[in-house]
Amino acid sequence: MPQTLLELFPTSLRLVLEQIPAVARESLEEIRIRENRPLEIGYGSRYSFVREDGALTDRYREAFVPSKELCRALLERVTNHSIYAVEEELRRGYVTVSGGHRIGLAGRTLLDKGQVSHLRDIAGFNVRIARARIGVASEVLPELLDFNSRTIGHTLIVSAPQQGKTTLIRELARCISSGEWHHPNAREWGSRKVGIVDERSEIAACERGVPTFDLGPRCDVLDACPKAEGIMMMVRSLSPEVIVVDEIGRPEDALAINEAIHAGVRVLATAHATDLKDVFARPVLAKLAADGVFASFVLLSRDGRKVEHRVVTAEEAIRETSRRYSRTIGSTPRDAPRDASWDTPRDAIVQGSLAPAAPSPAQVNVKARPMPVIRSPNAIMPRGDEDA
Repeated sequence: MPQTLLELFPTSLRLVLEQIPAVARESLEEIRIRENRPLEIGYGSRYSFVREDGALTDRYREAFVPSKELCRALLERVTNHSIYAVEEELRRGYVTVSGGHRIGLAGRTLLDKGQVSHLRDIAGFNVRIARARIGVASEVLPELLDFNSRTIGHTLIVSAPQQGKTTLIRELARCISSGEWHHPNAREWGSRKVGIVDERSEIAACERGVPTFDLGPRCDVLDACPKAEGIMMMVRSLSPEVIVVDEIGRPEDALAINEAIHAGVRVLATAHATDLKDVFARPVLAKLAADGVFASFVLLSRDGRKVEHRVVTAEEAIRETSRRYSRTIGSTPRDAPRDASWDTPRDAIVQGSLAPAAPSPAQVNVKARPMPVIRSPNAIMPRGDEDA
C-alpha cells in the first residue's frame, strides 16, 4: 500500500492496516470502511475481514469495527478539513485523493428537483487503490493498430467494475505517447500527441496540474474536467492526435466524441459493460457503435489476479450479438469458477458454431465508416499537402 495513502487514515485504523499480511498488502485493491461494521479488504480475487491485530479472517464478528468518531476523522482527512471545497465530488459520490486513489462514499443523499444535490451523514468509504502497471498493454496494443495511418484505431475498452480498464487505458496512453507500439511492423513509427480528459483524476493522478503517473513525453492532461467539455477543449486548443477518456456513457460524451473523430482525432475510451450485449443495450454506446465509431472493442475479464483480454472488431461484434449468442465476461463474482466459454476460439464465435442462447436485446446494425486519416510525421508528403 502506498505510504501516502496509509498516512491518510486516522491513527487507530492505520495501525490495523499496517499489520495486514504482506501477501495481501502487496495486492491490495480495496479497503471498505463502514461505521460500526466490520473492516473489509479486497485483494487479488479475494476479500477478507481484518482483525484488530491485522490478521485476516472470514468471520466478520472477529473483525475490527470502525467507530463513528473514526469515520468522522477519516472524512475530515479525505476532504482536507473542508467538505465545501469538494462539494461537487461529494454530489457524485466519491473523492479522489493524492495518487489517483478514488474513495467512494455512502450516506444519505439530498435531492433538489429530483437530482442529487449533496451527500450527508457519510458512514461508508470504499478506498480503491490505483497502481501503474507498466507492460500490461504490450499484448493488447498490437491488435488495435491502424497500419494505414500509423496510429491506433478508435477503441472502446469494456468490462465490469474493478477489472482493470483504467489501468490498461493509462498504460496504452503511455505507450502511444512514447512510441512503444509493440509490433515489429511499427518499429519506425513515431510517437503521437496524446490528450487525456481525466474527469475523476484517476488516469493521471495530477497534483497541481502535473501527472504523478508516467504517461510518456507527449501527453497533455485536463484534470478534473467533464469529459464532453474537455474533449472539445482538447480539439480546439491542444491539437491531440489521440484523445483518451474514461467511463463514457452520457449523450454529451457521444456528441463530443463524434466531433473529435470528424476532426481527425483518434479516440480511446472505456465504458462499464459486462459484455458486448451490454454495450449494444446501452443507448449511448449503441448509437456510437451504429455510427461505426469504434474499430475495435477490448473485453476484459479477471481470472484471480490475472486480467485477460479479447479484442473484437466492429464487424465481429455485430455478428456475435446478431446470432443471439450470450456469453458472460467479468460479470460473475470474482471468486466464482472460471467460465469455460472464455476459452472458445474467436473463429468459432464468428462462424456461428456455438449453439444459440436466449433471445438477445434489440440489435443495432453497425455501419462501416471510413476512418479519418492522420498524417504520419514519418511519411513523405506530396508537394502542396503541407500545412500552410
